[in-house]
Amino acid sequence: FKKNIEDWRISVTIKILVTNDDGINAPGLAVAENIAKDIVGEGGEVITVAPAVDQSGVGHSISYLRPSLITKHNDSRYSVEGSPADCVLAGIYYVMKNNKPDLILSGVNNGHNLAEDILYSGTVGAAMEGALQGVKSIALSQCYSKESFKFNSVFESALQNGAKICSKLISL
Repeated sequence: FKKNIEDWRISVTIKILVTNDDGINAPGLAVAENIAKDIVGEGGEVITVAPAVDQSGVGHSISYLRPSLITKHNDSRYSVEGSPADCVLAGIYYVMKNNKPDLILSGVNNGHNLAEDILYSGTVGAAMEGALQGVKSIALSQCYSKESFKFNSVFESALQNGAKICSKLISL
């Protein structure tokens, strides 16, 4: 009996939906995609659904009065004419409808989201929408300082620590 149990191998493929509020071409989104790829490893899946243009400051708004145009850039990248929360809904219920995400990463935001900033942050709004849809969600922001502008990348802290911190959070 024990040998039969050891012979069974369960293969788990982690699926991560990545979004942001700074837009599909934002440098912080590429950082978030790299963090997601580090988390899922070789067998995982990373799908990006981000706003077509910068949506900073829109909070947790959703576009329910007009349809959102979704543009497919390739098999793993899409943009939406809408808010970050719209992107999460499009990702869960359209792009990944047959293979729902296990985690949503929103960010890496261009600047900090602290104190009252979280009330109007589209980065945080996207993570909140993911959580409301029953998906573990993390909002990532990168605070800048005089020292960080001396680094090769202003996102160096997120690049070095993002995957490790997110992995710890999702294991809770």
